[in-house]
Amino acid sequence: MHRGHVVSQGPLSLAHVWQQPPRLLIVDAACPSWARVCSNLCEALQNFFSLACSLEGPTRVPLFSMYVVQSRHECILPFVQVKGNFVRLQACISELRLVPREGICQQKSCLNLAVQDGLQQFKQHSRHTMITVLTCQPGKDIVKQLEGELQNTDMVSLRRLQVTEISKGDGPESVDSLWPSEAPAEELSTEECSILGTDIELQVIENDTVSIESFFKAWLQDSGTDQEHLHLLLPSRCFSSFSSARSEPMCLKCDLQERLLNPALLPGTAESPGGDFSYQMAPQSAASRYRLRVIKALESSGVCESVTYGLPFIIRPTSCWQLDWDELETNQQRFHALCHSLQKRQWLLLAKGEPPSPGPSQNGPASTFYIIFPSSSLTMLVKAVATCELLLPNSFPMPPEDPPEDILRSMENTLDGLEVASTYNPLQIKSCLYEHLRSILSKPQGPLSSGRELRPPRQVGRLHPQRARATVPPLPLVPSLPPSRAPKMPAAKKASSEPVLLLSDDEEQLF
Repeated sequence: MHRGHVVSQGPLSLAHVWQQPPRLLIVDAACPSWARVCSNLCEALQNFFSLACSLEGPTRVPLFSMYVVQSRHECILPFVQVKGNFVRLQACISELRLVPREGICQQKSCLNLAVQDGLQQFKQHSRHTMITVLTCQPGKDIVKQLEGELQNTDMVSLRRLQVTEISKGDGPESVDSLWPSEAPAEELSTEECSILGTDIELQVIENDTVSIESFFKAWLQDSGTDQEHLHLLLPSRCFSSFSSARSEPMCLKCDLQERLLNPALLPGTAESPGGDFSYQMAPQSAASRYRLRVIKALESSGVCESVTYGLPFIIRPTSCWQLDWDELETNQQRFHALCHSLQKRQWLLLAKGEPPSPGPSQNGPASTFYIIFPSSSLTMLVKAVATCELLLPNSFPMPPEDPPEDILRSMENTLDGLEVASTYNPLQIKSCLYEHLRSILSKPQGPLSSGRELRPPRQVGRLHPQRARATVPPLPLVPSLPPSRAPKMPAAKKASSEPVLLLSDDEEQLF
């Protein structure tokens, strides 16, 4: 969203505020359930990485690694940069498709070994990583199993461990719901939570490409809870009739979330007419927060859509962990009361953007104004609105009379032939964007470095026990290959066969 008070500084970079963690995906390919999800998962991953590798701006998924677990665990992709590595990621997905779908019965789970191996692999690069275990088995059982097996594991470098269960439903894609991945996950009872603890998060998603893809797309959003993103300032008299007009404003602490990706950040797509607003609402540094001061209420029927511009943002009550529980609860209740009251009155809010620390100068940068739209959920929508300096003259003449009867009847007959939908669901509209991005990303980008050489795809068959291409030696938890099967190569080539993890300047700043 356009941030008018910093126009002199140009577009903002989120390199200092987007502390996105590296992602480690552990795929539980236990048969026979693996056969049901393999195709949907691989297609969803391919679509997701075509976006993640194409997006300009700050790196949203800096590093990615993947393990596959059947009778043994195997690292089929060590931690690599996501940007600039689409060919290698696509090769990893092709290898995932070749994992046997039948004939192997898992006697004992190796999920805990994959978690430990992944933590050891990344320990040299950062103190925090995000691990997701994707499974078709009952999620609660996997959580209990991991908690028991990881009790003595050093988890200091782990930011969060998430178990995601893909349900057994094999119906058509869930396109009736606007965001299938946002359906409530399976809730744990209080008694179960006390047993499972709070370190492992459980989520349940549907077994279709759209739902799995939406789950991965959440990785593109800023999920940090180190601080709130936005302070929404309202006059105190809005909440209390005993407050004077000069009292300190009521402050609602909120988080911001993008509603959609900016097409201008993707190559070969129609450029957004408003430019790159999707990053410009965020604060310049972790020490600053964006401030919106509400200056008046507007009737919902009194705002013309043509004067709003830029990409929308979702506002929700903050989940910042640095606030105590009482403050979080009070803040959420006030936010809920504001949404409820605005909907009841059919009002919108007009707010003015303020610098985090206004200086004494009277001639500061230009301000930006925003319209805040309430909703029936615990969220609100914010969009920039035009001011007099930006508005161009237009005329909207009213027709003197109704159109001629024969022309009107012809147009009515034309409209009668259209299909009518009660709502617009973007999940039902596809623009072939993924195919377009893949065609661009698959073109040769020049010679690859020795540290990024692609290995030939594996032969269909058993998972090999010691094929973890990690940047550090894997844990000695899996038997080594027999000498007869050990690969023979000259000593000079051994050093170059291990992948080298190269970090860009932007990614080094994240750590």
